[in-house]
Amino acid sequence: GINAEYGAVREFIDSIQGEWRRLFRSVSPGEVQRAKHMLKTLLLSQCDGTTAVSEDIGRQMQTNGRRIPLAEIDARMEAVTHAMLKRVMGEYVNEKDPVDVGLGSTEG
Repeated sequence: GINAEYGAVREFIDSIQGEWRRLFRSVSPGEVQRAKHMLKTLLLSQCDGTTAVSEDIGRQMQTNGRRIPLAEIDARMEAVTHAMLKRVMGEYVNEKDPVDVGLGSTEG
């Protein structure tokens, strides 16, 4: 678990929210494409051995009830557009208060 001072946690959340605001206000279509390519590279590089592939299959079975073929994952990623990202960020993230969740003593 994470054991951190409240101020450090608050600073972390503020930093994340700042990046989300930047994404909403100024992300470019090129940045969206680069992010999709980076995610695909990361996902493929994580499945380079039998253990990693087995873990991936288990995760997919737990979350989706089936194994999703790479072609479908690629198609889902390619379906994400700059306009879609802006719409979703505007609806769910921009100018919204974060929800802080803590376990145990949460008072500073």
